[in-house]
Amino acid sequence: MRDEFPTVAYVRPRYSREEAVARARAFLDEALLRRTVRDFSPDPIPDEVLTLALAAAAAAPSGANMQPWKFVLVRDPAIKHRIRLAAEEEEKENYAGRMPEEWLRALAPLQTDWRKEFLETAPALIVVLKEDYGLGAGGARVTHYYVNESVGIACGFLLAALNAAGLATLTHTPSPMGFLREILDRPRNEKPFLLIPVGYPAEGCRVPDIRKKSLGEVVVLR
Repeated sequence: MRDEFPTVAYVRPRYSREEAVARARAFLDEALLRRTVRDFSPDPIPDEVLTLALAAAAAAPSGANMQPWKFVLVRDPAIKHRIRLAAEEEEKENYAGRMPEEWLRALAPLQTDWRKEFLETAPALIVVLKEDYGLGAGGARVTHYYVNESVGIACGFLLAALNAAGLATLTHTPSPMGFLREILDRPRNEKPFLLIPVGYPAEGCRVPDIRKKSLGEVVVLR
């Protein structure tokens, strides 16, 4: 059955041990520079940088290669303003009672609240939407597989690519996020998955003093 479908040769360099370690270490060093930022510079981002980062995200693996994602790049100040107002409206409700005390205590070290001015200050917003199903000819539904897993991997690619270009990001998940589909006029099969402000850190930007778990806490060898 496999012979019924076309294939292409897959060849890539096989690095020496030394070069493989060096490349892995360089990637780790770059990854360790990534921090969640809420204080952005309004300085514009080169168009090509955003295009290349989005191309990297679109190269992510997906269930049955359905690629169940859409990326909406928002730079229009009026649309960013609408998104901020809608997000803050939901976040006011969250901080005023939707979120349990345990959740609020967990957020406290991050020094965040319902105010989301970064949604306007950041020069770009990337809204990631997941396609729960595809739309075929005549509007027929096309089943998608492992949608959340696939879109989550694509977001990881996107964040890594933006970080590699020296940009700061924030993974923002206002809940609920239905307002994004309405503001961006997206079809019924797309649901907001993640809202990512993107830009350069503002001069004097500070971030919470937090740590990542050690490898011994997160890696199990068998």
